[in-house]
Amino acid sequence: MTKILVIRSAATGAASVSNTLIDAYLAAHPGAEVVERDLDADPVPHVTSASLAGIGREAPEGAAFAETRALQDQLIGEVFAADVLLIGLPLYNFGMPSTLKAWFDYIARAGTTFQYTAEGPEGLVKGKRAILAQARAGKYDDAAGFPFGAAHVKSLLGFVGVTDVTVVTAEGLAFGPDAAAAAVAQAKAEIAALA
Repeated sequence: MTKILVIRSAATGAASVSNTLIDAYLAAHPGAEVVERDLDADPVPHVTSASLAGIGREAPEGAAFAETRALQDQLIGEVFAADVLLIGLPLYNFGMPSTLKAWFDYIARAGTTFQYTAEGPEGLVKGKRAILAQARAGKYDDAAGFPFGAAHVKSLLGFVGVTDVTVVTAEGLAFGPDAAAAAVAQAKAEIAALA
């Protein structure tokens, strides 16, 4: 049975197009085992001076970091247990939502999800597939390197070892109701068809 880790990062809840794409994928895979993490309803705390030691390589000493470390261990465990990472990626000011960046800050742990070698960094999260359900108001040429959302997420996934990444995009959502409906329908069909 396929295990899917769903990461929802949209702040718009039921109105979210990225969540709609996630739902289309899940509907097409009814036998999968699904673990969901909604970063809007239950956000991962942003890294602060009070939490930084808790997400470092070495397990920190003292109760002050225990909660942070336990959350990081849980998030990393969810990633390693999954076969597929299904990540909702709405485009906010040309990048990923800050809640999604905070999630990445917690799952990137030296010695656990990546390591440094003489040849450079090596991702330790191997054999996973990632699907990015991207939604954006405008239309962009991703080959130009702008906007940064999908490129940044793909880079972070690659850094921890997830290199099999498919991006499904609904774009032009601000170009009127007809254009938005067509874009969503096309992206839903595309994501549902992924094997």
